[in-house]
Amino acid sequence: MRVASVLPSGQFGRRRLLGLGTLVVGAFAAYEAAQYVINGDITGLAYAALCLAGVAVVVAILHSWRNGVYFFLSWLLFEDFVRKFLGNNMAIYFAKDFLVLIVYISFFVAVRRKEVTIFRPPFLMPVLIFVWFGVIQIFNPASTSIWYGLMGFKIFFYYVPLIFIGYALLNSEAELRRFFTVNLVLVLVIVSLGITQSILGPSFLNPEVQTEDLRALSSLYRVTASGVTAYRPTSVFVSAGRYADFIMVAWILVLGFSGYLLLRQKKGRAFAFIAIPVTAAGAFLTASRGSFLWGMINAAATSVAFIWGAPWRQGEARRVFRSIQRVAIGIGLGIVVLFYAYPDALMSRLAIYEETLTPGSPTSELTHRGWTYPVDNFLGAFYYDRWPYGYGIGTTALGGQYVARFFNVKPPVIGVESGFGTLVVEMGIVGLILWLVMGLAILFAAWRVVKKLKGSPWFPLGFVIFWYAFFLLFPATFGGIQPYEDFLLNAYLWLLLGLLFRLPTLALSAQYAANAPVSEPARRWIR
Repeated sequence: MRVASVLPSGQFGRRRLLGLGTLVVGAFAAYEAAQYVINGDITGLAYAALCLAGVAVVVAILHSWRNGVYFFLSWLLFEDFVRKFLGNNMAIYFAKDFLVLIVYISFFVAVRRKEVTIFRPPFLMPVLIFVWFGVIQIFNPASTSIWYGLMGFKIFFYYVPLIFIGYALLNSEAELRRFFTVNLVLVLVIVSLGITQSILGPSFLNPEVQTEDLRALSSLYRVTASGVTAYRPTSVFVSAGRYADFIMVAWILVLGFSGYLLLRQKKGRAFAFIAIPVTAAGAFLTASRGSFLWGMINAAATSVAFIWGAPWRQGEARRVFRSIQRVAIGIGLGIVVLFYAYPDALMSRLAIYEETLTPGSPTSELTHRGWTYPVDNFLGAFYYDRWPYGYGIGTTALGGQYVARFFNVKPPVIGVESGFGTLVVEMGIVGLILWLVMGLAILFAAWRVVKKLKGSPWFPLGFVIFWYAFFLLFPATFGGIQPYEDFLLNAYLWLLLGLLFRLPTLALSAQYAANAPVSEPARRWIR
């Protein structure tokens, strides 16, 4: 016996209209694509494809802000690659800001519906005071244009709300593993491409013809006093500096997630441990002395911290020791393989580090670049007449050349390389004081969370996030404001801080599940 299913006439009509609309849009898109192909306009075809993909992504983000976080991070990491091949179009440059705005809107709607958990950061007041002071600095009378102020404010504070999104994102351990696994895959792809480019040179991953703004950034070489030369790779980014900055984030993510998996779960552990020597090799081949030195410092600091924070009562400290030894052996084997496969690439970088960083070398720049030069630049900020008040937020920021070009305004002839000095130049001595207060408030609050996680599998993740915040807010910014103004490092800072403050709730949930009475089914977070 066959049962007939009859659709209501209204629903049937809507489906017919939807199908007809899809057919018309598809036919129009196919016609436009054919015209681009016929005219040989591959760039135009790429822009059209990006627009269609962008519409689909926006719809997906509005449907789920969680998926929007991953769309945003993926675009954040590969935006430069698109810019390199499509002429440094400013629409592409600001696409990330549009994407994160859609994520904010979708998240706000979820908050209004009470679908997510929000929290009040312990350091909220220092952040808000600094934000309020940044608003005032937009209208600094010494600034030559309000556009510099608006750009600077965007660079400093636009990604701060990601802390709330990061907190709400982690509603289970499954989501935690998803977040770090996705980032680990992205890290391996980008670093592997960077290693390949370090060996093959600038012809790989760079178009034959680039715009003038990007050409010099993708063809930098490090040359020592003895004449040793090494290419500084960019990987998927437009500059060697941004790739070196990414290595910092990658190293933190890889070490923290590997430590968590070591203490919590076997699945995915091998994949994470493979990422450690790959990231170490990528950092070594950058020919960036800062990336190389901070890579070693980060590895040493996290190793000591993991041993200190290991669950000694459960006998896990011995396993941590063994894992650190295996990681060291793995990194050593990776260096040996690299030496036999590509000795020139390895030895040129090694010569650069030896000549410029070894204290006994006559051409060593370790003391000068590590202390004397940034200190002199910091003190140089007080030679400007307006050091008590500043010249306005954004007046020395990255991207100022675009403001000058589009709005036909000239920035003040000011600037120092020290990040702390830049804060004085832009926002006066009060701006530096507020930065220090905000940074210390963040670190004190983060450290309290880290101490709560001591002895648990979540400690490695908590510590590396704390360490990253310390690195970015203090030593990196002391050397120069560029790391904090790098949208990639900035976005990860606030997003990871949100994750950090959510980790204790995951630990308590897992502890409750483990101690649940036998009569009650324990809630399982790991599937």
